[in-house]
Amino acid sequence: MKHAQDNYQDIRDAVRSLCAEFPDEYHRKVDDERAYPEAFVDALTRAGWLAALIPQEYGGSGLGLAEASVIMEEINHAGGNSGACHGQMYNMGTLLRHGSEQQKQHYLPRIASGEWRLQSMGVTEPTTGTDTTRIKTTAVKKDGRYVINGQKVWISRVQHSDFMILLARTTPLADVKKKSEGMSIFMVDLKQAIGKGMEVRPIRNMVNHETNELFFENLEIPTENLIGEEGQGFKYILDGLNAERTLIAAECIGDGHWFIDRITAYVKDRVVFGRPIGQNQGVQFPIAEAHIEIEAASLMRWEACRLFDARQPCGAQANMAKYLAAKASWEAANACLQFHGGFGFASEYDVERKFRETRLYQVAPISTNLILSYVAEHVLGLPRSF
Repeated sequence: MKHAQDNYQDIRDAVRSLCAEFPDEYHRKVDDERAYPEAFVDALTRAGWLAALIPQEYGGSGLGLAEASVIMEEINHAGGNSGACHGQMYNMGTLLRHGSEQQKQHYLPRIASGEWRLQSMGVTEPTTGTDTTRIKTTAVKKDGRYVINGQKVWISRVQHSDFMILLARTTPLADVKKKSEGMSIFMVDLKQAIGKGMEVRPIRNMVNHETNELFFENLEIPTENLIGEEGQGFKYILDGLNAERTLIAAECIGDGHWFIDRITAYVKDRVVFGRPIGQNQGVQFPIAEAHIEIEAASLMRWEACRLFDARQPCGAQANMAKYLAAKASWEAANACLQFHGGFGFASEYDVERKFRETRLYQVAPISTNLILSYVAEHVLGLPRSF
């Protein structure tokens, strides 16, 4: 299908070439050991792909979200999992769009070179979930520093990052006119924070995804680590969330292509009762339907990227792209597992690993039900349901 993605063939070819150095066996071993794909992420960093969104004057490539989405898509299409590194892409937007020039000069060149990693964002809390305006983590200004207290959960890649973007409430909810006000964004130096007011407790999960629960007890951070204006953090974080959802959509599209590629090749060769099982419409139709949904999701992905890169409102498009792509990749995963039969459950085929990985995106980083609620309220103008 011809569309904007054809403009990025050079990027696709280059990322595919790098990914080819890390075959299925590599990702399977990392998954088996519940390890972090350090060598793979380092290779992506050295090649400059994780600095795609950093402007050239700070040592990056100066590319847009569209190009970044292609990078994430190709990693997953090649059998990898961008979840190990995608945080550096979407976290960058908060710093790029709202950080001071001094902050950009300090952080961005070192992130672009790979000296530092910005892989983590601390927003979600155990008692609030997606109701972000009711977060309870506080940042109180005292003696030229901010003192952080509270708790976060499902915070990814903390153990493999140097810095984390943190959202905390600087003005009590009861003292603001709008509940979206009074929250601020901070850059947290993780090496200085862990064990000195911040505790990390890993959460073991069904996917080999490094995620954690964080506890803050009188963690002190310098005032210069505040990003943008105090009290405007929720507005700032939305840019990062729209980028996140668009990039996740691209990853799901990559997963979808991986499943379709694997199952179409398999059903052509798998002969039962004297004929390839791919000759049966009962096998063909679910695969074809998943392919159609993947292509449709990709079109919405491009629209979200276009609007984001033009600095236009893109919340609806980012959410819809994520919804369509997560649904499409899950349908492709089901077809791939079903028609592989028992072999789909065998680790050596990699289907069960990718099946687990793509299932996550029905739930996170925003659940499908909350996307439907968003569209109902903000696009269709229906009454708020909660």
